[in-house]
Amino acid sequence: MTKQTIGFIGAGVMGKSMARNLMKAGYELNVFTRTKEKANDLLAEGANWKESVAGLSVHSDIIITIVGYPSDVKEVYFGGDGILENAKPGSYVIDMTTSSPDLAQEIAEKAEAADIYAYDAPVSGGDVGARSGKLTIMVGGNEEPFDDILPVFQAMGENIVLQGEAGAGQHTKMSNQITIASGMMGVCEAITYAGKAGLHPKKVLSSIEFGAAGSWSLSNLGPRMIDGNFDPGFYVKHFIKDMKIAIDSAENMQIPVPGLKLAKQLYEELSEAGGDNDGTQALYKYYQMMTPVS
Repeated sequence: MTKQTIGFIGAGVMGKSMARNLMKAGYELNVFTRTKEKANDLLAEGANWKESVAGLSVHSDIIITIVGYPSDVKEVYFGGDGILENAKPGSYVIDMTTSSPDLAQEIAEKAEAADIYAYDAPVSGGDVGARSGKLTIMVGGNEEPFDDILPVFQAMGENIVLQGEAGAGQHTKMSNQITIASGMMGVCEAITYAGKAGLHPKKVLSSIEFGAAGSWSLSNLGPRMIDGNFDPGFYVKHFIKDMKIAIDSAENMQIPVPGLKLAKQLYEELSEAGGDNDGTQALYKYYQMMTPVS
């Protein structure tokens, strides 16, 4: 597999680190992004620049995408200049964007008709997991050729699970985002409470993060909240997008998600206040604004 060439589309906060880890694992990498400057670091480290999605697809054996929104996924996969019209028969396409389960199924159906193997494989772990190569990767797609591309996933993550057929990866990621959405409110409220009670918030974290309250968000994003570090490991605007997809999917299955809907409302208020490009831990700002000064 290491002799195969990987095409990588997207060089955002997480994508760039994921692409870098693929090169470290010995894969030759073709890269395309809308803004070439975003890929300059990767090009300096040995990646090959391709001028278009079509050009990248023609010259790659495995094509990985991690872009912003479902509309961006449609743009790179469909149409005459898209991946599915230009990828070689027998190649693999892996969409690692958090996107719609229905769209993942549509891509898989069209890929199968073109003799292309398709997987939806959204990730969790944020910028920290992307840099360290320890992402959780939730995969949907056919079981038979999965082992062929497992080493590619292993170059980017540690917890890799094939959840089921096409769309299963995205459904799993929706479960992940639903958990995070309500959990993030809890983290913000806990830190706000600790501060208002006259405690040292980081000292409080040192106690509660190892008990029943422990979570990735508490341990990794709690300290950033306390330090006032709202740089994006994952953008607020993209989290709102994820919550919208999850709510739509839940409503289609007639599942009540009141916690998720409340979290989305709070994040939308944060977005309207100019927080779109902050990290998700910036929800703490909302609680700071709403808490009266003693």
